[in-house]
Amino acid sequence: MAFQLPKYHAPDFTALQTAPDATTAPAPMDGVAPEGYHSTSMYPEYFKINGEWKLAEESRMDSSVVLRPDGRLDIVENRNLRAGDRVVLGRTERGEEGIYLHAHGFDASCADLNDQFVFRQGRSRETSYARDYDRLIQLLQHEREHGNIVWVMGPAFAFDADARSAMSALIRAGYCHGLLAGNALATHDLEGALLKTALGQDIYTQQSVPNGHYNHLDICNRVRCCGSIPAFVKEYDLHDGILCACVEQNVPFVLAGSIRDDGPLPEVIGDVYAAQNAMRAVVKNATTVICLATMLHTIAVGNMTPSFRVLPDGTIRPVYLYAVDADEFVVNKLLDRGSLAATTMVTNVQDFIWIVKDGLLK
Repeated sequence: MAFQLPKYHAPDFTALQTAPDATTAPAPMDGVAPEGYHSTSMYPEYFKINGEWKLAEESRMDSSVVLRPDGRLDIVENRNLRAGDRVVLGRTERGEEGIYLHAHGFDASCADLNDQFVFRQGRSRETSYARDYDRLIQLLQHEREHGNIVWVMGPAFAFDADARSAMSALIRAGYCHGLLAGNALATHDLEGALLKTALGQDIYTQQSVPNGHYNHLDICNRVRCCGSIPAFVKEYDLHDGILCACVEQNVPFVLAGSIRDDGPLPEVIGDVYAAQNAMRAVVKNATTVICLATMLHTIAVGNMTPSFRVLPDGTIRPVYLYAVDADEFVVNKLLDRGSLAATTMVTNVQDFIWIVKDGLLK
């Protein structure tokens, strides 16, 4: 059965005709919100401006809403506010202050003015995920042609030959429109491409090779000598693995650095806020986000991913967020995002990616 996007049901504001307009106050200085500022969620939020309820189209977690002179509502991190910006005030979400949060817009039975957050029930390694795989495969088939798929990946993929093969096959088949990761995933993936090891271990047999602990450092050094990952791939005529597939298919990737990085690779962004901005530029286009075996990047991307997207024709569609990890603690960090926004799966990501690849590329 072909995947079909659920229809969005906008709020019925009939009962809120007497609601006041949202109030604003100027940001007192650059990077500082006025007291009483409204902080956004991942859900669609409407603001009453000059008697009209308007949707803030680019919402995300923990940001302020700025009313521009032309009536546009911009979602801005507090650190990016500028003195004088008209920031929306209010801490209620049912119209009392001209603010309405719509948590069930894709559920026809809940499309009313009595929204409540609905949290997912806990999921564990004992949960059956067969139906989740079926739905994800149908979703990805739809998204390849009609959406934008972003993968958020930890280094676990780089340590297994089959996982690297499965992920690179998906990239080459058009099932990846953006990749977010760190220095480790890229370094060890390129190590696998050139030396067939990851952290000095054979990526198929897991046997350590002589002096293998130098391998990832040598890779960082050689890529830095080449000046970039694409230049390194070309210089060594590489065609194996995740980063090679991204380079071949012109898939954008963002590598966010951390304080423990070796090297790092030239593309790794060491400034955490610059990395956040670069990640957000990729996420801004995403309609499905799949986070795999990386707690740091999963939580970061989860916070910057809304539960909906406004398409160019004005259609509002859901954004699907998956979190996959062998550790229940990691995926449970996203459960408070609500049943609409996150699907969590507790499993080995190397097994996960092979099942997904097998379902898509039979």
